[in-house]
Amino acid sequence: MSTPDLRKLYLDYIEAINARQFHRMAEFAHDTLVFNGEPVSRDDYVATMRQHMDAVDNFVWRLDDLIIEGDRVAARLTDTGTPVKQWLGLEPTGRSVTFTEYAFYHFRDGRFENMWYLLDAQTIQQQLTVRG
Repeated sequence: MSTPDLRKLYLDYIEAINARQFHRMAEFAHDTLVFNGEPVSRDDYVATMRQHMDAVDNFVWRLDDLIIEGDRVAARLTDTGTPVKQWLGLEPTGRSVTFTEYAFYHFRDGRFENMWYLLDAQTIQQQLTVRG
């Protein structure tokens, strides 16, 4: 897959997530993928995404940097939203969060089969901690 094609595919993926078009995930991910080192079904991956969306109102991913090398993609995103349910072990406080996420993908046959991500959990915790 060429770099321009992979770029368009990844941008379409981010657009689908932000639009909550989970039915489209078969376009982007294999039936089985490795998610942060653990094999999961695409359905389980989508269920995890739905849980995040359910816990964080107006969750949005904004792509800041995208690097493509061969069949690998690296992305730096800024994520925003307001937790309304317990999320990442933290109770909602009514405060919104803005944090950085790093995501890495390995694509095969036009869909990703490996994904790793890392959230700036310290920033999230600081933003949600109520100070007296």
